[in-house]
Amino acid sequence: MARVLAFSAIIVAGACGGLIGFAVMDLTCDEGCTNLAGLVGLGTAVGAAVGTGIVAVLTLRAAAEWRAQQPPAPVDAVARGRRRGGGRRR
Repeated sequence: MARVLAFSAIIVAGACGGLIGFAVMDLTCDEGCTNLAGLVGLGTAVGAAVGTGIVAVLTLRAAAEWRAQQPPAPVDAVARGRRRGGGRRR
């Protein structure tokens, strides 16, 4: 689930970055430079996606490290869960 959210965040950030870059370049150019605005939009989309990707990877690594350092569940709690119906059904 976390990987799906990270991937979605990268896609959304890339799209938003591209739209913002295109809009800013389109507004600052006087003679309708659509090619240049498109290139700037593409560059900002890639930059935003890469930046968000770096943050997503660091976040996923930190979460994995956090989970690895958690103490294991006590044996008694596992055994109690099995007695309460946590095991196989007959």
